[in-house]
Amino acid sequence: MAVVTKLTVQNIRSHDNLTIKLSPTVTVITGSNGSGKTSLLESLYISLQGSSFKGSDSEILRHDKPWWSINVEFDDDNSRTIKFDPSRTTGRKQFVIDDKVNYRLIPKHQHPVVLFEPDDLRLLHGSPTRRRQFIDRFISQLNPQYKTSLHKYERALRQRNSLLKNKYISNDDLFVWNIALSEYGSYIIEQRIIFIEKLNSQLNDYYNKIANSNDIVSMHYSHTIIGDIKQKLLSEYHAHIEKDKIIGFTSIGPHRHDVIFKYNYTEALAVASRGEVRSIVLALKFLEVDIIQQITDIKPIILLDDVFSELDDNRQNQLLITDNQTIISSVKLPDVGKKEVTIIKL
Repeated sequence: MAVVTKLTVQNIRSHDNLTIKLSPTVTVITGSNGSGKTSLLESLYISLQGSSFKGSDSEILRHDKPWWSINVEFDDDNSRTIKFDPSRTTGRKQFVIDDKVNYRLIPKHQHPVVLFEPDDLRLLHGSPTRRRQFIDRFISQLNPQYKTSLHKYERALRQRNSLLKNKYISNDDLFVWNIALSEYGSYIIEQRIIFIEKLNSQLNDYYNKIANSNDIVSMHYSHTIIGDIKQKLLSEYHAHIEKDKIIGFTSIGPHRHDVIFKYNYTEALAVASRGEVRSIVLALKFLEVDIIQQITDIKPIILLDDVFSELDDNRQNQLLITDNQTIISSVKLPDVGKKEVTIIKL
C-alpha cells in the first residue's frame, strides 16, 4: 500500500459525489476558494490516518445528507471504504478493509502522511497549542502507544477539570485523576523529548540546505524534568490543587508545555525574518518525511494544502524535490517543472 490511485467521496462537505484519479508522483487539485479542494485532502487524510485534521465526523457531513462515504484504491489493488452514519447509536464511523469492519483505523492499516497547510507557516508565531499539535501528530504516526496515551491523558484531564468546577470537591476525589495524569503525562513528556531531540539533531543541516546559509537553528522542549517524571508530575498536580480549584482548571502538565525554536542562540520569534521562519518550517516538514520513512520504511504521502501561494518560487521548488506521492491543492496552478503531473480542476 504505497500509492493512492483513486479517491471517491460522497456527501463530504461541498461534494455530493466525486471521483478523482491520482498520479503516483504529483497531483494538483485546482479551483476557486470554496470549491472543495481541501475537503479532498481531508478525505485522503481520514482514509490513511483515521481522523480529520480539520473537524469532527459530523462537521464533515454535507448539509442535510444522512451519511458520508470515502473510498480509496491503491496501486496494489487493495481498497478501503470509510462510512459515517450519525443515525447509528454505535459504530457511527466504520472502516471497511478486506471485507472486515472496524470502528477505528488500527495501526497496521494506517499509512504515514505528512500534511503541510497554511497555518503551519505560522507554526513559530502561533500558540503553544499549535506547536504541541505538530509534535503530537508527528509522534502519533510513529508510535501508536503515544496516541493512546495522549487520548487517555486528555480524557483524564477533562474529568479533573470538570471536578475542579465543583467548589465542594475534596483533594481525595482529585487524587485518582492526579495519578492518571501523572502516568500518561510522564510518557507523553518522555516521548516528546526523545523526538524533539531527534528532530533537533538534523534540523540545522536541513535548514541551511534550504536557506543556503550558515546560521544555527535549533528546537527544544520547554520542560526538561530530571529524574522520575511520573513522581514529579504527581507532586506538581498535588501542589497546585488549591490554585486549580480557584481557577477551575488544571494549570500544569504536558497540555501546557511548548516547543521553543532558536535562531543563532536567540528565540527565533524575536530575531528571525519571515523568510527565515518559513525556511525553518520547510526544514521541519522535510525532516518529518525523512524520519517517518527511516523508522517505518514506508514512503509517507505528502499533502500540500494551499501553501504555494504563500511561498516564493525557490521554496515552492524545494517542496517538489521528492520521490513521494504528492497531492497539492492550489487556487492557481503552481510551476511543477518537469514533474509528471495530473491536474484536476474543480
